[in-house]
Amino acid sequence: MKVLFTFYVPSGGVETLNRLRCEALREVAIKGHLLYTSTGSGLQNISDIPTFISPTDPELFKLLQMFQYDAIIATSDYLMPQRIRNLNYTGPILFEAQGFGTMTAAKNTLTEGASILQANCQGVLMPPTPHLLQLIDEFCPSLSKFTFPNPLDTVKFCYQPGNVPLKPVIAWIGRLEMNKNWGLFLEIAKSLSKLKHNLEFWVFLDDMLSPKETLQLFWQKVHSYGLHDHIKIHKNAPHSAMPGYLSQVGDSGGFLLSTSVLEGFGYAVAEAIACRCPVLSTDSEGVRFFIRHNETGKFFDRDNEDDALQQALELMENLHLREHIRNRGAEYVLNFMSPQQYAADFRNMLLNLKAKQG
Repeated sequence: MKVLFTFYVPSGGVETLNRLRCEALREVAIKGHLLYTSTGSGLQNISDIPTFISPTDPELFKLLQMFQYDAIIATSDYLMPQRIRNLNYTGPILFEAQGFGTMTAAKNTLTEGASILQANCQGVLMPPTPHLLQLIDEFCPSLSKFTFPNPLDTVKFCYQPGNVPLKPVIAWIGRLEMNKNWGLFLEIAKSLSKLKHNLEFWVFLDDMLSPKETLQLFWQKVHSYGLHDHIKIHKNAPHSAMPGYLSQVGDSGGFLLSTSVLEGFGYAVAEAIACRCPVLSTDSEGVRFFIRHNETGKFFDRDNEDDALQQALELMENLHLREHIRNRGAEYVLNFMSPQQYAADFRNMLLNLKAKQG
């Protein structure tokens, strides 16, 4: 069988998801191809998956005719199913409810796209995240729903021993956008650096997706908060390098700080936990899959900076609790996000769709 996955740009969690599931699906004789409507820094991570960038309608028509996909998965982009139908594709199309950002953005997307999706799709694919389930029930009640967790390759993405940084490192991963809440990260960094003077902050970002004005504002805040000597920026780091970085953060005595408002899944958090890098996070919903407070990670109240500082200090200074979280977290993610289970669930979904089509 052959499947086409479409999304806007190869970056962030959806780029990771697409690459990992194509690798997992090979093991059950399903070939995955990728289509992005724009280029992006994540292309550097893709080596052996057929990938198409910004095809015109005639080019897309040729692809559909050439490969005769058994199904097409359109992530977040509600216009893509209609575009594909207009090019005479008759197979099943699934809308994937991920990569929306804020609840407002998700509602706006589904308000605009509900009629298009219900006219052109056979179902909706999504992780079992409460806000996504609620939105799809509200806006697309007539579509079949397929719900299972995203995969993580914990063979490649796991703890890697290496050089330990001389200072504790607090890492932050994301785009400079409202939903990732980078302003809150800088506020917490400012306060933490006053309490512990020997901290470093590693920021991993995709600057291709950051407007120039936002980057300028980011650096203005960094300088006004006195953080310029403590922050190191990692631009567009290859995904393959992240296990090494995250393992170093964990070994340094630091942690990953996640400040998102809302996440459909939260790949960066899962990947950090898999690498024995403890995580302090807002309750952005999707991360509930892998964080159990003081068991596999830590939560803090997004509206209470004192709580964030208290939880951060405990995570760094209570060594018994810290090691417990590192050990339990890695064990939990290893068992929870199996690529093999994802591939089996996905294959069963395709067989279900084929049976319905007759």
